Amino acid sequence: MTSKVYTTQDLINILAQERSACLKGERLKLAATPCTGNPALDKFLKPDGLQKFAAYQDFKAAVHRYQLEHQVSGIVWRQISVKGHTLLVPQVDDQLIALPKDIKILKEAKAEILAFWEKVTVGMDLYLSVNNGKDYRLLEPTDVPAIASRTEWATLWKWEKSHFLEIVLQLGWGKVEEAAYRRGWPNHGSEYVHAVNPGKRPICS
Repeated sequence: MTSKVYTTQDLINILAQERSACLKGERLKLAATPCTGNPALDKFLKPDGLQKFAAYQDFKAAVHRYQLEHQVSGIVWRQISVKGHTLLVPQVDDQLIALPKDIKILKEAKAEILAFWEKVTVGMDLYLSVNNGKDYRLLEPTDVPAIASRTEWATLWKWEKSHFLEIVLQLGWGKVEEAAYRRGWPNHGSEYVHAVNPGKRPICS
């Protein structure tokens, strides 16, 4: 009798439950203590907060090892609908890692994502996220293909509320889990292009 292999959604649910338990203080890594070597700073750091965080990080690392051992994909498929157009977009869940086969899926979806982006952002103002998302630089539509040509994969999402619409195109390379926030720079990284209605500024970092 073979044991059950957890699915991607199973792992997402398990991680959500564990994160909740850690935040409630039901899981602690007692060996984790906040010590920077600076007494003035250390007195402001709460040991229980670090212990909760460390406990969750340990659990998440174990789940990532499970993914690799059992080849459980980190990809979830999300439907994006903008201006009457709809696209099914592969994205790596932010609590999981991307397997090599997942990166291949992202690479294969890049051309379709870029075509969708070009179609739904006509007439919108485009901005490139700079300085780790703290500022934005205005772009021309012709700038996007040049940026995309230097990257390996793409994904996108939108933020919409009443009279505001922002569509974010992430163009990345390397490991997805290392590409955000320049954690793995320069081997892994992302460029973020934001599309907003004329006269508006991006609000997503």
